Amino acid sequence: MPSQKGPLPSRWTLRAVQASVNWLQGYSLSGVWQFLQGSGLTLRSAQMRHWSPDPDYESKLAHLLDCMKQTAVNSQKIAFLFWDQMGFYRWPEPSRTWALVTPAPAPIARSGGGNNRQWRLIGTLNAINGQVDYLDNYIVGRKQVVQMYKRIDQRYKSYEHIFVAQDNWSIHQHPDVANALKNFPKIEPVWLPTYSPWLNPIEKLWRWLRSTVLKMHQLAEEWKELLIRVYAFLNQFRKGSQDLLQYVGLLGDGKLARAIAIP
Repeated sequence: MPSQKGPLPSRWTLRAVQASVNWLQGYSLSGVWQFLQGSGLTLRSAQMRHWSPDPDYESKLAHLLDCMKQTAVNSQKIAFLFWDQMGFYRWPEPSRTWALVTPAPAPIARSGGGNNRQWRLIGTLNAINGQVDYLDNYIVGRKQVVQMYKRIDQRYKSYEHIFVAQDNWSIHQHPDVANALKNFPKIEPVWLPTYSPWLNPIEKLWRWLRSTVLKMHQLAEEWKELLIRVYAFLNQFRKGSQDLLQYVGLLGDGKLARAIAIP
C-alpha cells in the first residue's frame, strides 16, 4: 500500500519507490531493485512529449503529408526536400564515452584554439533518395537562404516542381527572400507547424553529425581539420543514402515514411 506522507515523486528512483510503498520500506535498495526486476519493471529512458502551439497544426500537417504523397506518385518530376540550418562551435560538445571507471579522472571535452568560434550550416534532405545538399558560413542569413534556393533550382533543374519543407524562421519569409523566390517558380515552400522538429527529419541528420564528429572531438586547435571532417560526413550523402533515410525515419512504419512510400 502506498505511503500517504506526501505527493508522489515526479521521477521514480529506488529510494522514491522504497519511501512511497509502506511494505518496501524495510527492504534494502538492492532488495527493492530485485523486487522491481521480478515484477517486470526496469529503468527506461523517458521521451519528451511532442507538442506544438500552432493553432493550424493539423491543417499544416495534412498539407505536408499530401505534398509528400504527390511526390511519391510522381517522383521523376516532383522533388520533396526538408530544409534546416544548424550551428556548431570550435570547442567540442561533451558526451558519454568509454573510459576507465572512477576514481580515474572523467573524460574532458577540451577547449582551445583561441575563442570558441561558431560556424553554421544550411542544408536540404531529399525525402525520396536521401540526397543532402548544404552551404556553410560563419553566418546564415538572407543571402545564404537565397543562395540555397539557387542551389536547389540548379540541382533539380530536370524536375517540374520542388516542394521545400521548412520551419518558421523569420528569415524564410523576409521580403527580400520572398522576392528572390519569385525567380524560382518551381520551388514551393511547405511551412511546417510552429515548434515541430519531429516533422523535419533533417534535424536527425544534424544529430548524427554531432554524435559522430562534433562530440568529444580533439580538434579544438585544428579548426580547418574539424571543418574537413564535417564536410566529409555530409558529403557521403551527396548522391543519396538509404541508410540515412532509415536513420531519419523516412523508411519504415512512421507517419512521414508511410506518406513518402513508393506506391
